[in-house]
Amino acid sequence: MSSQDIPEENLPAEQAAEHGHGAVSLADEKHPFADPGLPPHEHRIQDVDERAAKRSERTVALLFTISMLATIGFIASYVGIPHDKSIFVFPLGHINALNFALGITLGVALFAIGAGAVHWARTLMSDAEVADERHPIEAPPEVRAKVHADFKQGAKESAIGRRKLIRNTMFGALTLVPLSGVMLLRDLGPLPHSSLRHTLWAKGKRLVNMNTNLPLRPEDVAVGSLTFAKPDGLEETNESFQEEIAKAALMIVRLQPENIKDKRELDWSHQGIVAYSKICTHVGCPISLYEQQTHHVLCPCHQSTFDLSDGARVIFGPAGHALPQLRIGVDSEGYLQALGDFEEPVGPAFWERG
Repeated sequence: MSSQDIPEENLPAEQAAEHGHGAVSLADEKHPFADPGLPPHEHRIQDVDERAAKRSERTVALLFTISMLATIGFIASYVGIPHDKSIFVFPLGHINALNFALGITLGVALFAIGAGAVHWARTLMSDAEVADERHPIEAPPEVRAKVHADFKQGAKESAIGRRKLIRNTMFGALTLVPLSGVMLLRDLGPLPHSSLRHTLWAKGKRLVNMNTNLPLRPEDVAVGSLTFAKPDGLEETNESFQEEIAKAALMIVRLQPENIKDKRELDWSHQGIVAYSKICTHVGCPISLYEQQTHHVLCPCHQSTFDLSDGARVIFGPAGHALPQLRIGVDSEGYLQALGDFEEPVGPAFWERG
């Protein structure tokens, strides 16, 4: 059917002109197709019926509220569901309960925000079509002023100031949804709590030679020798071996008691045998060089030097703190044992961190 078969009053051009929705140009040789203009604007029921508008407002608020509840469900699932629990879901079969709950709750939270925003725009925001001429890329002052005016007009037409229920529930949903991402930060690893302040050393733990894997007796440590030890029960096959040995590695030196200058060091030793952390307090390198005549130990990384006859204080290099000492004694069978944990954290820069 051609345009000549349509009554003139029903032509889009006539309707557009009647409703003032843009001028209609005439066809010519250069532009063979006439501009039909915009179709007449049809009012929605929400535009003419405040009760319908209120229903839409409540619907949008309900969707935002569902998003908030789903976000709370996401957090509750993350905290309360064991990571190894599985459930049967038809037709998926046996799946991880935590992953299923997180996916459902986060999906509902995001979908509800999107659905609420779409319903708000489709039913309550202005839907009048406006024709605007193309303009250069640069923005002259009058265009900027128009943009600001359009923004204010859009904010006014969105009714965000008047529809307080929508505004408040939307802000609530948008505020809670980011908490889902914050909760996921826990997957970076378990919370350290006080683990950085403690090692495997405890009262009654025997000192085991790192080379022979045998418990040490006082007679096994000769004067002037350097021995490396670990806590009894810590084996290289343990899953957490590297993590634990990085805190519990010990170096044992036997000095003549009269050569020990620090009173606490003497009290915490046994027959001149002193036990200090092997971890340098600069950047955590393992200390392994010992000068028998001076009783100094040297870190091979940055040459921090500690005096083991004087509380392992720093006498050279970038290390900022003395090495922590472990108080030792002997058990009923004559083996060297710890009388507690280190009284200060081992490792570099901990004092600045904690």
